[in-house]
Amino acid sequence: MITPPYLQKGDTVAIVSTARKNLDDNLKPTIDMLEGWGLKVKIGNTIGLDYFQLAGTDDQRAADFQEQMDNPNIKAIWCVRGGYGTVKIIDKLDFTKFKKNPKWIIGFSDVTVLHSHLNRMGIESLHAIMPVSVARATDEAKNSLCTALFGEKLQYTLDCDALNHTGKAKGELVGGNLSILYSLLGSESAIDCHDKILFIEDLDEYLYHVDRMMMNLKRNGCLSSLKGIIVGGMTEMKDNEIPWGRNALEIIEDTVKGLNIPIIYNFPAGHIRDNRALIFGRQITMEVTPETSKVVFE
Repeated sequence: MITPPYLQKGDTVAIVSTARKNLDDNLKPTIDMLEGWGLKVKIGNTIGLDYFQLAGTDDQRAADFQEQMDNPNIKAIWCVRGGYGTVKIIDKLDFTKFKKNPKWIIGFSDVTVLHSHLNRMGIESLHAIMPVSVARATDEAKNSLCTALFGEKLQYTLDCDALNHTGKAKGELVGGNLSILYSLLGSESAIDCHDKILFIEDLDEYLYHVDRMMMNLKRNGCLSSLKGIIVGGMTEMKDNEIPWGRNALEIIEDTVKGLNIPIIYNFPAGHIRDNRALIFGRQITMEVTPETSKVVFE
């Protein structure tokens, strides 16, 4: 895997939208934070565009992202928010220059499209908070983003969750939003799970659909080839009038319970305030004991 250059003081970060529009004047906390880290900020052309739910047309969003990828003065691209729409521009992007001079792509949720696509290209990316969530993010989440971007040691030690599976594994971390990963299967951006450690999280899904997505991963052979699993926030799940009978974590556990691999539940990442940074494409060691769970990035 190729690691993009870590940031240095004086570098410029571009803020763009690949999906949902951002019309509000809500970026001051983000700009203040980046400038406090010694970085400069460029606001992309898609910020403020209004095309129904989206931040401009597909061509406008693709053009903005392409411009930031090709601009040698931009050292990282931070997607302003998720929603839906990144998949509509991924095939419009030309990664020729980016492959020669990669830079950090940052975000989560719908940005999983980019994470998965970049992973298949052999380039690391950063699953972390987005500009619209800076104001409500925990200090731990913001500090973890800074740690990752500037190339400092990234690791987490957590209390053990009752659902966890103990064990130790080393492998490349991949994943992101479960719904997006599910939607990409069969495409050029589909996740490769073989010998990997999989991270998943999701928001606002019906419980039966969580089961459907997990069964798809299972029947595709993804789960059986994993070295470990990290489950983040499964937030604001919905149920039908006739209950499904299990919550999201119990659904996941029911699908993976036969796997002889370490599993961490309720990891602090996803659609939650404490959304800690994860470097996708990076080798990690995960060690789960009855007392603690530890994740260390190489």
